[in-house]
Amino acid sequence: QVQLVESGGGLVQPGGSLRLSCAVSGNIFSSNAMGWFRQAPGKQRELVASITSSGRTNYADLVKGRFTITRDNAKNTVYLHMISLKPEDTAVYYCNFLLLGTIPKWSWGQGTQVTVDS
Repeated sequence: QVQLVESGGGLVQPGGSLRLSCAVSGNIFSSNAMGWFRQAPGKQRELVASITSSGRTNYADLVKGRFTITRDNAKNTVYLHMISLKPEDTAVYYCNFLLLGTIPKWSWGQGTQVTVDS
């Protein structure tokens, strides 16, 4: 049974930074691409960053240069380091395995809330 557990969210002021973590149970982590998604109130869930099993990364234009996705295969964990946060980054953030680079592959975890507000 694979589970995705996100953590690290919180309330931060504009310009601040956070590091999100996603711990994955099961033994399929290292061979799969992973992604971070977010969903703001009233909006569709969107992919903001992805990383392949070999470490190649890709970012949505809205977060490019501010967000960095990394993975630690020994810990079955994927991270999202966010800097220069803006109020429009406020959302619930989720991780998931990726199919064909962009399609979420597994059941969603509970997510972690990020609120950017002064």
